[in-house]
Amino acid sequence: MAEQIHGKIMLGVGGLYTVRILAAPEGSSAHVGETVVCRARGSFKHRDITLLAGDNVIISPTTSAEKAKKGEESAEFVIDELCERKNALIRPPLANLDYMFITMAAASPSPILTTVDKLICIAEFNNIEPIIVITKRELDEEYAAELEGIYKKSGFTVFSLSAKNNIGVDEIHAFIERELVGKTSAFAGASGIGKSTLLNALFPSLELSTSEISRKIQRGRHTTRKAELYCLSSGVECGYIADTPGFSMLDFERFDFFEKEDLPLTMREFEDYIGLCKYTKCSHTKEEGCAILEAVRSGAIPKSRHESFCELYEVLKAKKKW
Repeated sequence: MAEQIHGKIMLGVGGLYTVRILAAPEGSSAHVGETVVCRARGSFKHRDITLLAGDNVIISPTTSAEKAKKGEESAEFVIDELCERKNALIRPPLANLDYMFITMAAASPSPILTTVDKLICIAEFNNIEPIIVITKRELDEEYAAELEGIYKKSGFTVFSLSAKNNIGVDEIHAFIERELVGKTSAFAGASGIGKSTLLNALFPSLELSTSEISRKIQRGRHTTRKAELYCLSSGVECGYIADTPGFSMLDFERFDFFEKEDLPLTMREFEDYIGLCKYTKCSHTKEEGCAILEAVRSGAIPKSRHESFCELYEVLKAKKKW
């Protein structure tokens, strides 16, 4: 029987996967904590399975026959099995996420809150805990405080910071060290809002690529081209963080995330009011006697969050069912 080694995919590029070894039998050719390069067995392609960074896999050494067949294209190890996933996202293309640090800038570029809230909904639907991060606080302190208030009122952990001036960085670093042991997380947000700059401030050894903001279009270039996991320590049970491509092209119509009936359940501040509406099939968008609308009017639910809900509801309502 082939030697079975457990690992986690850290990066996949051009059919080659960098896998970190998590467990290996005694005398194995792979050692716990090291990374090895693997190819996937053809069966994954036949079953139309896309392997993602964050996937837990079982690998084995490439046999002599396989090396002879592949020649120079051969890798030292091959991915035999994909372990059960906790979740899998299309964009960012990651699996088994526990936390998503949803990042927006207070200014330059100003956030599009519907886009931010859309990613929060997707995280909630996939049982990923959203952590809200507001960057470039030094550019607009007043708006940064307003955003912090919106998302704290909605029940989220929020960090408002300036990586440039090293304000608030220690707080988020302490959170990561305390909460992310053995967990997998991603930083996601629109291009140019400072994800890579923040990660470089938190973990200088990562040396991630950064870019200036385009003055013409107020959007940064996609400095992050792929989803890649980074170890937070050298221990086997370390946490992992991914810097991911921006989500400016994300939409519900193109990517079949969930139905409009699921949407209220992805808005955590709605929870106390669901079931209290006058009408059983209330859409929570305009009906008389809607408990959620009343909560918005009273200020218990932030207005911008309900506006995002209504916009997303209309997109999902118009989505064709095939």
